[in-house]
Amino acid sequence: MTFSPSHLVLFVTILFCRIGFCVMLLPGFSSPRIPLKVRLALALALTLTLTPFLAEEVRPALRDETPLLLAHLMISESLMGFFIGFSARIFFAALETTANAMAMMIGMTNVLGAPVNEEEPLPVLSALVTLSATVLLFIMDLHWEILRGLVGSYKAVPVIDHFNARLDLVQVADSLSKAFFLSFRLAGPFIIFSIIVNLAVGLINKMIPQIPIYFITMPFVLIGGLFLFFATSTQLFELFMFGFRAWLIRG
Repeated sequence: MTFSPSHLVLFVTILFCRIGFCVMLLPGFSSPRIPLKVRLALALALTLTLTPFLAEEVRPALRDETPLLLAHLMISESLMGFFIGFSARIFFAALETTANAMAMMIGMTNVLGAPVNEEEPLPVLSALVTLSATVLLFIMDLHWEILRGLVGSYKAVPVIDHFNARLDLVQVADSLSKAFFLSFRLAGPFIIFSIIVNLAVGLINKMIPQIPIYFITMPFVLIGGLFLFFATSTQLFELFMFGFRAWLIRG
C-alpha cells in the first residue's frame, strides 16, 4: 500500500520515538564511547529500514491528525521505547553491580579501569566483566534478538493502545528481579570465598593480635580472588549470556 509523503513523515516520526529511545538505551549501543550523533544516525537508519514493515501498525492510531493526538502518541511511544531499552539495560547494570561487589570481595577496588557503559571509572575487574559481556552480546547475535523483540513489541503493545504505565512498571520490576537473581548466582563463588577468607583472617588476628594479619594477607587474598575469577569466568559469562538470551526470547 502506498502512502502520501506527509503520512510517511508522520509514520517515521512516530516509529522513531519508540525505536530511537530504545536504541539510545540498549547495552552496547548506548555506550558513551559511541558519539551521540552516531547513535542518532543509527536509530534513524533503523527506523527508516523498518518503516515499510511497521507503517500499517501506526496507521490505525492516526485517526485524526490533530496536534494534541500527535503529541500524545509521541510521548506515549517515547515512554514505551524507554522502558523496552531500560529493561534490557537492567541486566547489564546488574552485572556491573555484581562485578563491583566481586572486586570489593577480592580487594581490587583501588585499581580503576576505563568504563564501558558508564561515564565514571570502574574497578578494572568490573570494566573487564562489562566489556566482555558487551562483546559477547554482539558475538552471539543477541543484538538482533533485541531488535526482533522491539519489532514484535508493535504486535504485543500496538501504537493505538498507548502507553500503559502500570503494565510497564510491572515488567521493569520483573526484569529487575530476574537480573539481580541471575547476578547473585554469578557472585556465589566470590561470596563464599570472601566469607571463608575474612573468617580465617579474623581468627588468625584474634590468635596473634601483635601482627597486622589483614595487611599481610591482602596480596594473597587478591591472588586467590584472581585465580577464582580465572577458574569461574567461563561459567560466569555463559550463565549470564544464556540467562539474558532466555529473557529476550520469553519477551
